[in-house]
Amino acid sequence: MNRTLLLILCDFLLLNLLALTRWEKAEPARAKRPPVPEMAANAQTKDQDLVAAMKQSLADEQGTRAQLTQRLTSAESSLALREQNLATLESERTKLSTALTESQRTAAQLGQQVAQATQEATLTKEQLAQLQKELADRRAETERQRKALTALEGQQSEARQKIEGLNVAVKVAEQEKQLLRENAQTFQQQAVAEREERQKVQATTTQLAQGVGQLAERSGELTKEIRENRPINANVLYNDFLANRVQTVFTAIRPGLFGPATRTRETQTVFLTDGAQVYALLHLSDTPFSLLEPGTNWEQLLVEFSRPPSYKSRAGEVRFLSVDPRVIAIPVDSAQVAALGVKVYQTALDPYKFPEAMLINGGGKGYGEVGFKLDASQPGYVRVDNRLFKRLFGDFAPSRGDLVLSKTGELLGIMVNSDYCAVVNNFLPSHTIRTGENVKVQQTGQIFDELSARYRGLPLKLQ
Repeated sequence: MNRTLLLILCDFLLLNLLALTRWEKAEPARAKRPPVPEMAANAQTKDQDLVAAMKQSLADEQGTRAQLTQRLTSAESSLALREQNLATLESERTKLSTALTESQRTAAQLGQQVAQATQEATLTKEQLAQLQKELADRRAETERQRKALTALEGQQSEARQKIEGLNVAVKVAEQEKQLLRENAQTFQQQAVAEREERQKVQATTTQLAQGVGQLAERSGELTKEIRENRPINANVLYNDFLANRVQTVFTAIRPGLFGPATRTRETQTVFLTDGAQVYALLHLSDTPFSLLEPGTNWEQLLVEFSRPPSYKSRAGEVRFLSVDPRVIAIPVDSAQVAALGVKVYQTALDPYKFPEAMLINGGGKGYGEVGFKLDASQPGYVRVDNRLFKRLFGDFAPSRGDLVLSKTGELLGIMVNSDYCAVVNNFLPSHTIRTGENVKVQQTGQIFDELSARYRGLPLKLQ
């Protein structure tokens, strides 16, 4: 039946009831109002804020994989909450529908009561006014509930749309998460492949380095062997000697018949080493001493090294070597070697490698190549063959004090006379004199007597 027609009938019935009812007898029961559910005024605003927060959360998830996972969990929680809210809205809608049905049923009951009241015609005017008021309130309540139901239906539709949007965003986030996981696996595989390739390259580099090192060692050994076995030109050896010789000055003072007698000798020599100590090598004839005269107790002995333009330094002692009493070695410290800036010759490790040697006379006045032979009866000496003396430069013949260099530039020894060369391969002293201004306490006369006796005990061919 049409609602408007129903209202008209109700109004008509009410008027009849009012006219026919006996109000003094009628006491109708009051109708109870059905409960009306409380509406949330700010539901729509909260939903909009929540959706905006969700959209911002989904946008932030695209930054990093860890944030994406965390915010995906938050979106799922929000979705569950939205579904719960939707269920609540559904429940409220059901309640409103029930309330509307109840209102309609109540209106029907009122209609029945109006009909009954019309039949009885006992209602009073006050009761009619009250019923009209209640009927108006019921209509207003019904309209309000209808509007609320419509609003709830709109909120439900909007909530469904938001849930669908969230579902789409969640799917997109899951796809992006899967893509990030695949990219991470791809990068990890590439890193493993690059690490293996780098290890292979490092292993190859190590093998190449070892090969290069071995080749360098062999090359160095070959170079050293070639250098040791390759003779050096005599001109080069002589020029090297001239560039590295050192001026050595001896000053010795002894008592004389008419006062102190002073002897001074100057010579030029080179430094050589056995690997532990550096020495200046000289012959006794290059010093103020002699083994052909009685031993003398010298009072002072000074040995000075000098090199242009102005360097001078003194030696601390003079050693007479055990290889021959006429061979003298003067120790030189490292500071003197550095200040003089000269080359230090090495003793010959294999002095008999070549049958010829380089002989330098008079501290550098002349030089030439000379052959030499071993003498089985005189170990420690080699015999210089004067008859085969060749390529002689300078007007001289081999004599005592001449230095002998091997063909490889090492110092072989020193000539003790015109025929024999003492091979110097060690610096073991038989006697030592400390230099200074007071050497008298060392009884140098006795030392020279012993050296003279040893000299006279040598074979005639070595004297």
